Amino acid sequence: MTNSCNHPKHWLADWPKPTRQSHKYSRGVALIYGATSMTGAARLSALACARAGAGATTIACAESVWPIYATTLLSIMVRACRDWNDALACLDSKPRAVLIGPGQDATAQTRQQVLALLQQPIPALVLDAGAISAFSEQSIVLFEAIQNSHTQVVLTPHEGEFARLFPDLAVGDLSKSQRSVMAAQRSGASVVLKGNDTVIAHPTGLWMQQLESSPYLATAGSGDVLAGIITGLLAQGMPTFQALCAAVWMHSQAGQALGVGLIAEDLIAILPQIGRQLLTYEYEPQ
Repeated sequence: MTNSCNHPKHWLADWPKPTRQSHKYSRGVALIYGATSMTGAARLSALACARAGAGATTIACAESVWPIYATTLLSIMVRACRDWNDALACLDSKPRAVLIGPGQDATAQTRQQVLALLQQPIPALVLDAGAISAFSEQSIVLFEAIQNSHTQVVLTPHEGEFARLFPDLAVGDLSKSQRSVMAAQRSGASVVLKGNDTVIAHPTGLWMQQLESSPYLATAGSGDVLAGIITGLLAQGMPTFQALCAAVWMHSQAGQALGVGLIAEDLIAILPQIGRQLLTYEYEPQ
């Protein structure tokens, strides 16, 4: 895969497709940690994760907000947790991908939760929003934990969150692709630096840029949907870099298809249409 404009020809061969023998657990198990205040974020992520193809998606949340999640999510399993040890026990379901951060506050508690997850045998861990900002001015702690982990870690910052983890890379004359690659190599995580020209970077130096986008994606909850799509594709076993490229492309295509007036919920609803496009897409393998 060469460094270039993001396009299905680079990753479509790895895009997951169920077979007649598939069942919900073989299609991919995903776990999302739900916040206690901004509950809408994790709900958007969970629905996007399922729409991206994950067969079994679970939200783990505090008992106090279980009714909010459980009564508004019909196709998502919701588990009430007494404390963080109980929340960690949700990993017994052997999720292939875990997402933490949407709607969460950037607190010491969130920081400790992320560090605890990095010590678990999780194939893929997506850190978004509060799970990124919680390491502001303590980025070295996160990077060391990532590098000492066997987990494939994904960071999904917008420019503000990126500056909190990589303040020296947020200034100067470096291109967005250069900054993203340097951030991935420094942290040991794959980086999705969001914006109207999102860059996907891998610690090996691979990078891809999404040049086709929609200004209408600049709306609350859009990033939570993207994090959910990423988690859903990773849960199905798609290789990390290819999954990130596919998720960003699907998100962008949804934004372009909807245009004026879109809100985050609309992105989730149109994902099946984007998926059908990929099923019939004609391409030449690279």
